[in-house]
Amino acid sequence: MAFTLEERQQLNIHGLLPPCFLSQEVQVLRILTNFERQASDLDRYILLMGLQDRNEKLFYKVLTSDIEKFMPIVYTPTVGLACQLYGLAFRRPRGLFITIHDRGHIATILKSWPENVIKAIVVTDGERILGLGDLGSYGMGIPVGKLALYTACGGVKPQECLPVMLDVGTDNEELLKDPLYIGLRHKRVRGQAYDDLLDEFMQAVTSRYGMNCLIQFEDFANANAFRLLHKYRNIYCTFNDDIQGTAAVAVAGLLAALRITENKLSDHTILFQGAGEAALGIANLIIMAMQKEGTAEDEAIKKIWMVDSKGLIVKERSSLTLEKKRFAHKHDEMKNLEDVVKDIKPSVLIGVAAIGGAFTKEILKDMASFNKRPIIFALSNPTSKAECSAEQCYQVTQGRGIFASGSPFDPVTLPDGRTLYPGQGNNAYVFPGLALGIVSCGVRHITDEVFLTTAEVIAQQVSEKHLEEGRLYPPLMTIQDVSLKIAVKIAEQAYSNNTASFYPEPKDKEALIRSQVYSTDYDDFMAESYAWPQEAMKIQT
Repeated sequence: MAFTLEERQQLNIHGLLPPCFLSQEVQVLRILTNFERQASDLDRYILLMGLQDRNEKLFYKVLTSDIEKFMPIVYTPTVGLACQLYGLAFRRPRGLFITIHDRGHIATILKSWPENVIKAIVVTDGERILGLGDLGSYGMGIPVGKLALYTACGGVKPQECLPVMLDVGTDNEELLKDPLYIGLRHKRVRGQAYDDLLDEFMQAVTSRYGMNCLIQFEDFANANAFRLLHKYRNIYCTFNDDIQGTAAVAVAGLLAALRITENKLSDHTILFQGAGEAALGIANLIIMAMQKEGTAEDEAIKKIWMVDSKGLIVKERSSLTLEKKRFAHKHDEMKNLEDVVKDIKPSVLIGVAAIGGAFTKEILKDMASFNKRPIIFALSNPTSKAECSAEQCYQVTQGRGIFASGSPFDPVTLPDGRTLYPGQGNNAYVFPGLALGIVSCGVRHITDEVFLTTAEVIAQQVSEKHLEEGRLYPPLMTIQDVSLKIAVKIAEQAYSNNTASFYPEPKDKEALIRSQVYSTDYDDFMAESYAWPQEAMKIQT
């Protein structure tokens, strides 16, 4: 409906469309009107995914028109429900579904994908979707949602992105009995066969798309997440968002909080509720940040405590993983989080165990009694898994709590009249800008320093006014600008430390990055349409 009369005549579609000409802005208005008419957030998700299938330009125009409004729909928390009901919401496949039975043929499957240039892949095996557990093939909603944010928040071109589901089965009995389930109907395959599938996949991707193709691992179970990251990080251009992306956004929030507490990160005692991928990733990046302040590594480790499903992690505990042993201190065993908080007296409490309500009123009161400005991060997703709400934190601490969450919470007005806007520690602040920077200059191996740099850039975008409002992150409406700054800084570092592979080195790194950014306007599409009138007809009608 946006084609002019001349364009319709040239494309030989005049008469096949109603005579009215609608601008892209009017089309956005139509989508927004239909969006508001939907009865639930799941219906809104389905509406937007349908738009993505038939008109990508308009889809991203809508998302970027109000990213703060649409991000909770296309990603957390609504995407969690969408994944649980993926069989019901399924309309049209997006991305590639590769199964354990496709071993030996993955290269052929990749060739069936119509795009020859892929710069970024998000891949999952569906075993640990958000805080919801094993959703098998229903987990495809996560790579699709992540890559939508690659484009909406970072400007990575959608045609250069590929979501992948590695289906090795599921141990979720409800899904195996579900007639609508779209995945393999058998238990998860593990061991050598699983490893062989991953090895073949990584090799096939780089053979087809090159060593510079970014591969983001998403929502793998703890046992595989760390192992695969260590196995592949120095061979391929890869990272694990649950470990490293979560670490970057959490540390960004902590760095911003330091401007309120007016001290150093190494002055704090940090307690984690959880000791999985997210907790360990955050803890390791905190150590790096403390070392940058001048604190020795062993002293930094002493500042960090962790509680898992068995209680406080201590040296006397048997059967600790190598990653957990690093944070096991000499201390009596303790089971209850409230008791641990009373004993350790942390100044920073971080929840990443997906145990809804874990930060009880008693815990929040204790945190407020130990600290003038307690730092409380309830980072678990979706909202139902949050350790506490923003309102609970602010009310119990009488507005002194420095709060951030993984899922969005509404502003809270305190009895004294102040209104606080809780910061959402969403990984979307990290991976779109990081990906844009990586693919723009051809970084082949992603180091932990990249994530600390990303955290620093995000924290720098938080103004004094934001801090006064309770925000530890820049407003989501500025996320495209934040992503651009992250990408430019990554490119500058890559060329300064010789990790970039695209030469000659551009004099103006920002101009290079901006030239890579996707345009949501129809103008670019119109110019391309004349060469492919049938494709234009398919998309526009």
